[in-house]
Amino acid sequence: MSPDFDRIPTPCYVVHAGLLEKNLQILADVQRRSGATVILALKGFAMFSLFPLIRQYLHGTTASGLYEARLGSEEFGGEVHAYSPAFTDEEMAELIRYADHISFNSVAQWERFKATIARAPRPVSCGLRVNPEYSEVEVELYDPCAPGSRLGITAEALEHADLSGIEGLHFHTMCEQNSDTLERTIAVFEKKFGRQLEQMKWVNFGGGHHITRDDYDVDRLCALVAAFRERHGVRVYLEPGEAIALNTGFLVTSVLDIVENNGPNAILDTSATAHMPDVLEMPYRPAILGAGKRGEHPHTYRLGGLTCLAGDVIGEYSFPEPLRPGDRIVFLDMAHYTMVKNTTFNGVRLPSIGIYRPDKDATEIVKEFGYEDYKMRLS
Repeated sequence: MSPDFDRIPTPCYVVHAGLLEKNLQILADVQRRSGATVILALKGFAMFSLFPLIRQYLHGTTASGLYEARLGSEEFGGEVHAYSPAFTDEEMAELIRYADHISFNSVAQWERFKATIARAPRPVSCGLRVNPEYSEVEVELYDPCAPGSRLGITAEALEHADLSGIEGLHFHTMCEQNSDTLERTIAVFEKKFGRQLEQMKWVNFGGGHHITRDDYDVDRLCALVAAFRERHGVRVYLEPGEAIALNTGFLVTSVLDIVENNGPNAILDTSATAHMPDVLEMPYRPAILGAGKRGEHPHTYRLGGLTCLAGDVIGEYSFPEPLRPGDRIVFLDMAHYTMVKNTTFNGVRLPSIGIYRPDKDATEIVKEFGYEDYKMRLS
């Protein structure tokens, strides 16, 4: 079953709770078979109205900063992990109220805050993010191991460091990749950081694992994690964000106008730069329900957004019938890295947020935005 898109006010993100639960069941099976602990990366998906469903399957959340850690603690519960390229004194003083695990990006940051950690009101397990200087990420913008990267400690920099008090190592080297990439990464990681591994209690394999994608080799992942745990006697964490919400969400939009200029431009009540920024940053071409590539169907349009940015263009798509103002355009796979990254650039209204529940065959609008949401971000 799927939402009745014609009855949904636009623009609106809609997450299909049934599809989300299917992804969660796959991740729960990975935990059972591999012994890994899977936590939700809030940087990819932080829709807290769905946390009651997600926490039935996952053990906690991982944050990229103070506010995500607080959200995870207050709205999700369970384990709260945190990592940032750098923390301030003020952030750390509050972060230790929420985080159970903190990974530091440098030895200097660990040394700066070890006394603060010792005074924390709760036990905090500390780790270091390391950089194996190996990745297979093709898009430079998303490559954490590119030459000169500020993310993680290299083996050379860690060689003579005092790791007293450090209980874990954290690496994040992947982006939308399969378990064969993880296998090659683990081999490099063990070779470069094998000596430090001997004293660790846990290792975090980071995110970027496309576990819920149809062609993902789950069997290989489970075998890799189980074997690693046995070799080193450590707890293994996986922290996917995208894989949790992959192919579960829609962005429902409406056509506002058709403008002719070397072919028809359909202007929508949404925006690539404001509402789905990865379309321009990655870049990539999102799929649209019932549409095809240029020329695949009789009527081809260039789809553009509401902002003044000349490049606020989503791409060229063809449709079986001509588009008219008021027609619905439904973008697919719009749950992850949309709500967490959108902006009010140009004062464009943020899309509403809805949940489709197949057991009720109904869509509930759980959040709407207006002028105050734009104004309160300014001064």
